[in-house]
Amino acid sequence: MRRHPVRVTLVTLAALALASPAFAQGAKEPEKMPAPQTSSDQTSSQAGNDQPDLAYGAFQRGYYLTALKLATARAEKDDPQAMTLIGVLYANGLGVGQDSTKAAHWYELAAARGDPDAMFSLAMMYFAGQGVPKDPKKAADLLQQAADKGHALAAYDLALLYLQGRTVTKDIKQAVLLLTQSAAAGNDKAQYALGTLYKEGRGVPQNQEKAMQLMGAASVAGNIDAMVEYAIAEFNGNGVKKNEPAAAQLFLRAARRGSPIAQDRLARILMAGRGMPADPVEAVKWHIIAKAGGDHDTELEAFAAKQSKTVRDEAEKKAKEWLSTLGALHP
Repeated sequence: MRRHPVRVTLVTLAALALASPAFAQGAKEPEKMPAPQTSSDQTSSQAGNDQPDLAYGAFQRGYYLTALKLATARAEKDDPQAMTLIGVLYANGLGVGQDSTKAAHWYELAAARGDPDAMFSLAMMYFAGQGVPKDPKKAADLLQQAADKGHALAAYDLALLYLQGRTVTKDIKQAVLLLTQSAAAGNDKAQYALGTLYKEGRGVPQNQEKAMQLMGAASVAGNIDAMVEYAIAEFNGNGVKKNEPAAAQLFLRAARRGSPIAQDRLARILMAGRGMPADPVEAVKWHIIAKAGGDHDTELEAFAAKQSKTVRDEAEKKAKEWLSTLGALHP
């Protein structure tokens, strides 16, 4: 059965704040589990069924009752991925009333039959005590089982537990192994976390080039904190070839996506005219925006104070427009 996007309401573990300022900023909120990466033409081999997964197709199109009906028929033939899909429907209240207890029941059935997505989702329920009694030890065991089957998010979350010494004994070497596994599977958060460890020399030999390879991969995947780290390294030529214009563009991308650190760095670039032309209005604008996001910079504050009233007024106008637009997008 084709892997389905597990759009559960549960969340993964909060990201661990390592020594990097950008890493710490990226650890504010845990996030929902994204869709497992699978081939678009994958078909079921469960219960001898080689036909395309119609239940998954109905789920993708939003026909949840149809998906439930088709998945139930498949579950009766002992298809664990169909059981997981039913768990997803109950966990999210898609086509049925939201019911964490029923979701956990179906995840239990699928996990017992070896489905790693079910193991991961069930682990999140045991961490939260949602639909099942709260049991961090059992949750960690399920993460280990899913990680052993190559589940990238399970490996990442388990690595965080080993880094923190939560539920399991603190073991940075084991965390590195799990992060390496998850990063190799394309998990940008694992790439960023592992890159941070290489940058700091924690659990691995310090290696700025290796760190930036990982940060670069995470940056391409859209990880904002990795964008900032890579842009800083690229601007300074630390672990990667120095390229101020490319770094400036990467700061701009991260700034537009709401990173106060990137907004501050971009303002400095526009103040100095390094990597892109100097622009006092834009420099002050991004300084105001960064300041609103909690990033204070006394040098930029002094720069803004020296500008003419015309420049300051235009910058404030643009900053207010940008912030109001951001507020409309994220009420």
